[in-house]
Amino acid sequence: MKVTILTVPGCTGCAKVKKILDELKINYELIDITKKPEILTRYPIMSAPGIVINGRLAFTGVPNKEALMKKLAECRR
Repeated sequence: MKVTILTVPGCTGCAKVKKILDELKINYELIDITKKPEILTRYPIMSAPGIVINGRLAFTGVPNKEALMKKLAECRR
């Protein structure tokens, strides 16, 4: 499973998502959309974070831990 967090500098919501994923021991990649704005053509998010799981935008904004866990479990199947 590949998880990517689309982030911007100083994003407190991004820090929350990173903390949840760290607690769940899920590896993830961070992409700063201010440095790679071309990513927005594929994932047109209006607010950070954007959470991409297996190439699909799963969340925009900060999901609660339970919703994120459920989506991750679905993507493992």
